[in-house]
Amino acid sequence: MKRVVLFVLTNLAVLVVLGIVVNVLGANQFLSRSGINLPTLLVFAAVFGMGGSFISLLMSKWIAKMSTGAQVIDQPRNRSEQWLVQTVRAQASRAGIGMPEVAIFQAPEPNAFATGASRNNALVAVSAGLLQTMNEDEVEAVLGHEISHVANGDMVTLTLIQGVLNTFVIFLARVVGFLVDRALSSNNNEGYRPGIGFWITSMVAEILLGFLASMIVMWFSRQREFRADAGGANLAGRQKMIAALERLRQVAEPSHLPSEMAAFGINGGLGDGLKKLFMSHPPLEERIAALRARG
Repeated sequence: MKRVVLFVLTNLAVLVVLGIVVNVLGANQFLSRSGINLPTLLVFAAVFGMGGSFISLLMSKWIAKMSTGAQVIDQPRNRSEQWLVQTVRAQASRAGIGMPEVAIFQAPEPNAFATGASRNNALVAVSAGLLQTMNEDEVEAVLGHEISHVANGDMVTLTLIQGVLNTFVIFLARVVGFLVDRALSSNNNEGYRPGIGFWITSMVAEILLGFLASMIVMWFSRQREFRADAGGANLAGRQKMIAALERLRQVAEPSHLPSEMAAFGINGGLGDGLKKLFMSHPPLEERIAALRARG
């Protein structure tokens, strides 16, 4: 319940801030009696589309800690935590990034994620289940995978892609809404006044276009997993990375990360058929085969 409340309040705060920005810029006046003002609509769409994505990126570490209950290791309390911090420090140095915060979150299934606003301001977290299920070689490979996400700038790139797609979804949905509403309007000679057709059509179009945008974002997410696996293999060793993925396949537990963090976990769950188009991670079998093909 706490995670849901935090997620809702965070998104509400983002909407309030963006609403204020839109009103100050006057970008909410894209409809008038003369029709639709496309430049103003584009500004409106960009503020909400790009603004929402970048605010989420800036808040990503805080959201991750609150939603998963991840506890940052400030001072290692035992050998396991000390090894974890030392391994992340060594890999971060090799990858040429700043030392990320290292955290553990309580979850029975093996999983891990990386997030943060930049390469030098990141968080790498592993589940208690991962530490209990995997040996040190396998955990080292998982950490290398997450460090590679950070070094590749995946969080920023994903934010840019999501922001651009959000902008076009908002923009096109309202253009479609305007065209449909104008076609159905019977008072074309009296100037345009948005009716219920505009709002309903815009909402439906935004949902449908949002599904298409999600497919594009998830495709990119799947590609970055292959790159992060390759990076993990370079940092920890190819056989260790393969062994870690094999271990995940044996466990075969679906991901229980909160929805806002699922795309950043190492184990994205299972799916087949059309569901594969909306998966943030490729099937483990494909990831293992790609690593073995590297020779």
